[in-house]
Amino acid sequence: MSDFAGMQDLLQDFLVEAEDLLSGVDNRLVELEKNPHDKNLLNEIFRGFHTIKGGAGFLGANELVTLCHLTENLFDKLRNDELSLTPSLMDLILEATAAVRDMFSYLERSVQPPPAEESLLERLRAALAGKLPEPAGGGTKSQADAVDSGKDGGSEPDWELLHQVVAGETANESKATPKPDDAKAHDGKAEAKAAPPAPKRASVPAPVRRPAENRDQGIRIETSRLDQVLNLAGEIGLTKNRLTALRSDILAGKTDPDTLHALDVSVNQLDLLVSDLQNAVMKTRMQPIGRLFQKYPRIARDLARQLGKQIELVISGEETEIDKTMIDDLSDPLIHLIRNAVDHGIESPEERIAAGKKPEGTIQLSAKQEGDHILIIIADDGKGMSAEKIRAKAVEKGLISADEANGLDDRQSLNLIFLPGFSTAEKVSDVSGRGVGMDVVRTNITKLNGTIDVQSEPGRGTTFIISLPLTLAILPVLLVRLGEQPFAVPLSMVREILPIHLDEVREVGGRSTLVVRGEVLPILPLSLLLNWPMTRSPNYGVLMQMAEFSFILGIDSFAGREDAVIKSLEDFRPKGVAGVTILSNGQIVLILDMKELFETSTGRQGVSKKELEKYAQPPEAVMQPA
Repeated sequence: MSDFAGMQDLLQDFLVEAEDLLSGVDNRLVELEKNPHDKNLLNEIFRGFHTIKGGAGFLGANELVTLCHLTENLFDKLRNDELSLTPSLMDLILEATAAVRDMFSYLERSVQPPPAEESLLERLRAALAGKLPEPAGGGTKSQADAVDSGKDGGSEPDWELLHQVVAGETANESKATPKPDDAKAHDGKAEAKAAPPAPKRASVPAPVRRPAENRDQGIRIETSRLDQVLNLAGEIGLTKNRLTALRSDILAGKTDPDTLHALDVSVNQLDLLVSDLQNAVMKTRMQPIGRLFQKYPRIARDLARQLGKQIELVISGEETEIDKTMIDDLSDPLIHLIRNAVDHGIESPEERIAAGKKPEGTIQLSAKQEGDHILIIIADDGKGMSAEKIRAKAVEKGLISADEANGLDDRQSLNLIFLPGFSTAEKVSDVSGRGVGMDVVRTNITKLNGTIDVQSEPGRGTTFIISLPLTLAILPVLLVRLGEQPFAVPLSMVREILPIHLDEVREVGGRSTLVVRGEVLPILPLSLLLNWPMTRSPNYGVLMQMAEFSFILGIDSFAGREDAVIKSLEDFRPKGVAGVTILSNGQIVLILDMKELFETSTGRQGVSKKELEKYAQPPEAVMQPA
């Protein structure tokens, strides 16, 4: 039986509030480290922790209360100037907040958390007595460690190799570079000796990750939004009653112009009300992205301290709203990108000074809405990446041919880092080894119907741009046709539509291409991607933009744009199909998963110009012998 039988509602309420409070405490602690004499910050931290302790006491989580009480007493002594905030004391406090978060993971399973590590409790008591020994067995535990612990293995980037490519090192230099156990080397050079020593990792009990199917399905909604939904539902009810009365009149033979006009007005009114209701319901799913961003300052701070770096994480756009269902799935990719920026993007203070930069590096995390999409940007002012070196490394590893490499511009070359084979699991640093590669980051973003792009300039820094739809419930699509059969493709991947004239088609490497504003793009007929026999040459091309490459999707015709309400295929989902939607005329249309379709189809090899010309001829000419 659960340790919290009969208290599930109270427990869930506590966890929702306590998670937010603890994230707020962590962020304020990071701010406090920069402004150690800010009493207002200390008071806010004390109040947040006191609230957590009170809720834990009400639930009878005594071990959590014990840990919170000792940590709260430290805050009280800092408020009263009985203790001074030092880096080692901050490490100890953050280690305690990480242990509190670990205890939450037990509560999520309705299990009483075990005691915190005795060594942690002893060091807290010693600090309260004015004695602050060096952490026994290690300093802070990064919040990212808590997030990443217990994950399944996956493709893991060879960060050492990637970093050599990023920095433009030669193979000989990389072989001569010793690989330390801790994160003391960056670009084959020693980290800043003047920086504080990197604390070792704490052996705090590993958190228990909540399975995806057990994630909290609740959502907090502003009352005003629910009021709007209720008001619209009431208006729709009144309109329905009016339509019912008009229907009875028409069935009784009353078809005069006034009755028909009233019917037309009521149908139009119902159309507007349903559209407003749909938008209002969508808004109830939206949550400020700040709830996702709030844990990242702590992550960046912990990692920077481990590496002896000086880094400021600047966050903006926290008020931007995003579909609640995306927040959990965005967490790991963003953590990975931030850790990558701290670990490999930002140089050591010594390297930055030598390059004419200020010793403190800056990482910017921002969000904003553009049209029907959300943009999330992670930018650093570090060493940047060399497109030429990445292109050469991809050829060396056999991921692309030399001919393909020659056809890539800098943007496409930088996106090669998302290819699974670009990284290996043989060499990983203690900091970055988390079982998540850049290819998995891209895959997770793609599952959200989003895209990720990278921009970089050697010596200036790197920027990752994630574009996501406002909601996963409605997907803007372009309707294309093969013969009379319609298909839907995500509009977010469509750059433009253009006609295909055979006299403009050029053959490169045995496959048909078109030159669009200086960019050579292969023509991939949709019929071949679907593994259907090609019976005619495509009349139109849809310029599709995937993460690291573009191509022209050959189609017969197109039927416009729709906002598709996605219906999943629960029991049977063919490869390359993301779901289905129903058009306004009642027709069922498949929504294509272009990434999966491309990766699993033999049609991605394209088609020769001769084949296009063959199927452009009349059918009787095709049957004639050569």
